[in-house]
Amino acid sequence: MKTVKRMFEHQLWADRQLLDAVRNSGGGSPEALRLFRHLAIAEQVWIIRLNGESSTHLQLWADDADVDDIEALIASNEQQYTAYLAALTEEQLDEDLTYASQNGTVFRTPIRDILTHVALHGQYHRGQINRILRETAGEPQALDFILFARNN
Repeated sequence: MKTVKRMFEHQLWADRQLLDAVRNSGGGSPEALRLFRHLAIAEQVWIIRLNGESSTHLQLWADDADVDDIEALIASNEQQYTAYLAALTEEQLDEDLTYASQNGTVFRTPIRDILTHVALHGQYHRGQINRILRETAGEPQALDFILFARNN
């Protein structure tokens, strides 16, 4: 349980660090904003599913991303994941969650695997956004877990 919670502490920290970098780059390129919105919406999708609700009303990809909207979504996700993880027990990590994908296909997956996926998915897209920042004269952020661990 400690490892899962630590992964999410890192995720929330990394999202905030990257958001600051995107904002400081002048609001980010459309491609960076599109990826960042996707990352934040995907995190929202999973916390909705983890709470037993349907996420099919959410659109994972959109071209109308705005840095202020992303910031609000990240803040909401942080609050929801913090509350969810605070109530989660070690035993519940291995329970299966039944949920529907965005197209309605039903799956059953252990909660531990879902949480691992969310953390890894975010890391993947944060790397892509950092690459875009570098290519567009922004300032990419060092977001490695070990950097987070050394200071937190």
